[in-house]
Amino acid sequence: MADFTSLHVDVEGDLVTVTLARPPVNAVDIALYREIQQVFLGIESLAPKAKAAILTGAGKHFCGGNELSEFQTMNPVNTGERMFEVRSAFFAISDCPIPVVAAVGGSAVGTGLALAASADAIIAAEDAVFSLPEIGAGAMGGARHLARLVPFPVVRSMHLTADRVPAADLARYGGIARVVPREELMDAAREFAGRITRHSRVAIKLAKRSLNRIESLPLKEGYEYEQSLTAELSGHPDSKEAVNSFLERRPPRYADV
Repeated sequence: MADFTSLHVDVEGDLVTVTLARPPVNAVDIALYREIQQVFLGIESLAPKAKAAILTGAGKHFCGGNELSEFQTMNPVNTGERMFEVRSAFFAISDCPIPVVAAVGGSAVGTGLALAASADAIIAAEDAVFSLPEIGAGAMGGARHLARLVPFPVVRSMHLTADRVPAADLARYGGIARVVPREELMDAAREFAGRITRHSRVAIKLAKRSLNRIESLPLKEGYEYEQSLTAELSGHPDSKEAVNSFLERRPPRYADV
C-alpha cells in the first residue's frame, strides 16, 4: 500500500475507503489533488480485488474547498498549471474503473462539491451542506459538476448567490441517493456500496465504463454503445452465471468472489 500525506486508504475485502485527512476542514492543496489522482487512477494496483470505493472526509467536514492561500499566488500565467491538477483530480474520480460512492458530512464547498459530484453516487448526512463560493473567492468553476446533481436553473442560483444549500434540499432533485443521520453516514455508504459489490466485478467495471460514456450521448448512440458492451460481457463466464442463477433462483457464484 502506498503512503499518502493527506489521504487514508483502507481496503476491506472488495471495498476501498478513501478518506480526505487534511485538518481542520480537508481543504485541498496541490499535493492533495495529486494524491487523489494517484489513488483513483491506480486503484486497481492498490486494491486488485476491489469492486467499489467510498470517498469521505475525516472529522466534521467532507471538504471545505480549495486551500485559499494558494489562490493568493495565482495569476494568468501560472493558473493553467494549477487548474490542470485540479481537474485531473476530479476526472480521476469520475474515470475510476470501479464505482465511487461519496459519503458527505458537514461542508462540501467548492472543490468539495465537485469531488462529491465526480462520484457515481452521494450519501449525505443530515448536516451536509453544499455550495459554490467561487464567485466570492476570485475564481470560477464547479457549476458543471453541480449540473450532474440538479437542474440548471438551480445551478445558476447556487453559482450566482454562493448560498449554502442543505443536502435535503438537493436530494429532492435526485442527485443525492440518501440523506441519513450523521451517525449513520458511513454505515449507509457501506450498505449502498454493498449493493454494488454483490455483482460481478467484470460487470461492474463494464457498467461504470458504459455510464461514463453514455452520459453525454444521444439515445440511439448511447444504447448502441451499451449493446456493444453486452456483446463483450457475453463472452465472460460471469454473464452465464448471472443468467443461470436468476433462472435457478439462487445467489450467483461469480468467479471473482
